[in-house]
Amino acid sequence: AAGPIRQDLGRHEVTVDGRAVHLTPIEFKLLGELMRHAGKVLTHRHLLHQVWGPGAEHETHYLRVHMAALRRKIEAEPGRARWLLTEPGVGYRLRDDASP
Repeated sequence: AAGPIRQDLGRHEVTVDGRAVHLTPIEFKLLGELMRHAGKVLTHRHLLHQVWGPGAEHETHYLRVHMAALRRKIEAEPGRARWLLTEPGVGYRLRDDASP
């Protein structure tokens, strides 16, 4: 869990503030990777490799499109993300309860 975000891997469910959020399989996998490493910056290359597999490490547009969709579903204000943070030129980070 990170703030209001809960992911139940066994049930393949995600809730935000107790409300169910429908994610595509890619979005679910992407959120799962971010949640496993909450608070840490994950590089574009790492996320692409983990979510899309070997050979996708240079397809950063995949990541941008899916992160934008994930933000629209998770964030209260997608344009001013509180939880799914961009680390410019590096990657993304899921803010955990302890990070600023």
